[in-house]
Amino acid sequence: MDLKALRPISYGLYIIGSRKGDRINGQIANTVVQVCSEPPTISVAINKGNLTHEFIEDSKVFTVSVLCQDAPLSLIGKFGFKSGRDSDKFDGVNYKLGETKAPIVLEHAVAYMEAKVINQVDVGTHTIFIGELVDAEVLTEDEPMTYAHYHQVKRGTTPKTAPSYIEEKLAQKEGDIGMAKYKCSVCGYVYDPEKGDPESDIAPGTPFEELPEDWVCPVCGAPKSDFEKQ
Repeated sequence: MDLKALRPISYGLYIIGSRKGDRINGQIANTVVQVCSEPPTISVAINKGNLTHEFIEDSKVFTVSVLCQDAPLSLIGKFGFKSGRDSDKFDGVNYKLGETKAPIVLEHAVAYMEAKVINQVDVGTHTIFIGELVDAEVLTEDEPMTYAHYHQVKRGTTPKTAPSYIEEKLAQKEGDIGMAKYKCSVCGYVYDPEKGDPESDIAPGTPFEELPEDWVCPVCGAPKSDFEKQ
């Protein structure tokens, strides 16, 4: 069975926020779906091991910030590859607390929604939380990020806890004498010398060995020493 057949399914890219008492947390998700229009209802699938899952189960509220196409990998990495158990993901991020007191990320967002959980479904490793909207607003007319754009253009990676994660192994093709690619051992991001790292002003054609020593993974912020040659 070729699980890559799932990839043509259309997804967006979102930051899901929630709270537990006075604590807040958020994470990246791509599985937000409109369930019905009357009353306006949405759903999201969250991994049971994530802190955000714990917060939604406790407070029964969640928010969705729809990311724009130009959202930087650093923002996506902050909410997708770091744990709220170890750091404050909202430090330095423009956000507000909504009607439910759950956090709403405003920067690089085209719109947001806020929901109260009315039902939830256990689906093994994940829970699908179904929420009725209590507030929503369009912030900009920018193009929203699609999951395809995130992978194909921004060359982003997928957290192992995401429902759409598919393990991939890179292999050097026979006869390929081009510059070697290097893979981040933390998040799986692959540095391709032919493409460089435009967000960090690294020009195409720059070998990994010539990257500045203070260069870090554009997704998760891991240092150059955490990359492995492919």
